[in-house]
Amino acid sequence: MPTEAIVSPRVKEKRQRRRAEIQEAALRAFREKGYHATTLDDIAERLGIRNTALYHYFPDKESILYACHRESLAEVDRLLEEAEQRFDSAPEQLAHVIREHVRVMTDTLLGSPLAFEVSALTPRHQSTVIAARDRYERAVRRIVERGQRAGLLKPIDPKIAVFAILGAINWIARWYKPDGTIHTDTLGEAFADHLVGGLICRPPRP
Repeated sequence: MPTEAIVSPRVKEKRQRRRAEIQEAALRAFREKGYHATTLDDIAERLGIRNTALYHYFPDKESILYACHRESLAEVDRLLEEAEQRFDSAPEQLAHVIREHVRVMTDTLLGSPLAFEVSALTPRHQSTVIAARDRYERAVRRIVERGQRAGLLKPIDPKIAVFAILGAINWIARWYKPDGTIHTDTLGEAFADHLVGGLICRPPRP
């Protein structure tokens, strides 16, 4: 009977590292040229390889886009778990989610506007990404609702509040420059202070 090829951990790690390099090169190209204007040649050129070498890791450009989406969605899932484990109050949890989501936009995605490129995915990949985004949005909404029940956040429509928060964060891709003067940590703190601060219940003035 034929035996299946056994991939060593070292080879597996090397392959994962190469895939990550391809995704990073693609994200930079998507940010600078836009997804539709970017070609596999553009991505390969940034890595100093032929575009045929990319096919060992990704079958096409769309699969690279989908891999980038999956990575970013996995990160926002992790930051939700961190928020729940590290903080007790809803405002603190919400601030952590905002800070870390900003980091995902600026560090993981390098400011690339992937949030606006979902329609470029195949229907199957598109439905997977949209379902994951909807789960994330509902999880953030539940944080806002807990804060409202505890009397810590203003009683406004949680759906509108979360749409405003996520819309502001996603729009970072339209203006953020990785080589600019705004540091990721500073940006995350500023967004958290502004977006959570606007929801905090303030005691009435005497």
